[in-house]
Amino acid sequence: MPVSKKRVKNSKPTQSKKMSTQLSGDKGPSPRWFVLTMSSLMILGVLMIVLNYLTILPGSVSRWYLWGGLGMIGAGFLMTTNYN
Repeated sequence: MPVSKKRVKNSKPTQSKKMSTQLSGDKGPSPRWFVLTMSSLMILGVLMIVLNYLTILPGSVSRWYLWGGLGMIGAGFLMTTNYN
């Protein structure tokens, strides 16, 4: 019966494949204005949609308020990708 080859142990440890170690750079925490802008955009977007359906905003229920609110929420979520 043939004999299988023996494994050669590598003395070097394998590198971690975690995303946090690969993406970590010299970036510090996000500035305060960035966090406030991101949160404000999302909160104002939700508020605009809710106030639109409650007919509190000028004019009757309008799709432009809906799209504006969704755009503000989307911009806030896009900003979360750079949040540190």
